[in-house]
Amino acid sequence: MSPGWPTVREQFPLLESWTYLNSATFGPVPLCARAAAAAYFERCDEHASLDFLDWFNDADEIRAKAALLINAEADDIAFIPSAGAALGWLVNGIDWKPGDEILSLQDEFPNNIYYPKVLEQRGVRFVEMPLPGGEFSLNDFLARISDSTRLVMLSAVNYCSGLRPPLAAIGKALQHHPSLLYVDGTQSVGALRMDVQAIGADVMVAHGYKWLLCPTGIGIACIRPKVREWLEPSIYSWRSHRNWRDVDSLHHGRPELPCSAMKYEGGVQNFPGIYAMGAVLDLFFSIGPDEIEIRVLELADETRKVLRRHGGQLLSDRHPHYGSSIVAAEFPGVDMSALALELKNRRVAVAARKGRLRVSPHLFNNAADLEKLDQALDQFLPPGPA
Repeated sequence: MSPGWPTVREQFPLLESWTYLNSATFGPVPLCARAAAAAYFERCDEHASLDFLDWFNDADEIRAKAALLINAEADDIAFIPSAGAALGWLVNGIDWKPGDEILSLQDEFPNNIYYPKVLEQRGVRFVEMPLPGGEFSLNDFLARISDSTRLVMLSAVNYCSGLRPPLAAIGKALQHHPSLLYVDGTQSVGALRMDVQAIGADVMVAHGYKWLLCPTGIGIACIRPKVREWLEPSIYSWRSHRNWRDVDSLHHGRPELPCSAMKYEGGVQNFPGIYAMGAVLDLFFSIGPDEIEIRVLELADETRKVLRRHGGQLLSDRHPHYGSSIVAAEFPGVDMSALALELKNRRVAVAARKGRLRVSPHLFNNAADLEKLDQALDQFLPPGPA
């Protein structure tokens, strides 16, 4: 039976002193995840860490749960220290040639800008499709895919605007194109449903410290079999050989790599983070991922009403594809960074990004939180037009 939302809310002690509407920056780590990480350290003391192979067995069970969350296979999943690290595995493993192109969108997350910009020195062209007035056109985007396009890089949800591009339609268009589709799901996974099979993403990554409510330094990468056939690991370690669990007689010589995405992980993993992720996934599945998405989108809709009441201008009111868990509003003539700071001083946590006030409610929020946001905004912004 799913726990009630008030029970879920009890997992987040910061809500006793903060109106926390900032999961797009950091998701608060629930008590169950903290307990799981602490239990790992207690177990290390109890067993003198001699049971360390069992940690990897537990990690494989958590790997399978992560795969289930995004409709992937367990063999597709690698644990990652960050989204940037996983993107580096991919970008540095592609045999780039002058004239190759990377296609993305205007105002993408810096990870998805910096790598292509660095590759320009090798003759790779970075194509950023503009979004005039915030409008995304699927036809215009697909028209920019050419024979030179090697990689399409997109965020499932844009970090500063909340744009949620139609990934499934883009993936379908790429089915018979040699270009790879890379999706950063860091601003989506844990709040909104992500189906890598339906999207057709070749590589999907999600750092866990935002909507997955994990500590920093732990996330997942889904690397599909056709990519694993040619993508070499960028890290080799004692776990590179397929029989690495035979620790009493580790292989010497050239490693025979396993077929699964595990081969990209490297050596000993961030086990406190992995166990914390396992606890969060258990919490998510006890609620139901569909129920979480419904809850989050309902809260986002109510957030839009609050921001409109104070004159906030929303891209979602003018264009499709902005119905996500990130709500970003412009208030002409208002310094958004200063406003976010004033709200912080009143224990209301939001963010300012690229001239917009960004509010990002998650499953633990409720109507009372949005009422506190509304009241705090009353102190600085007059009511907007009725």
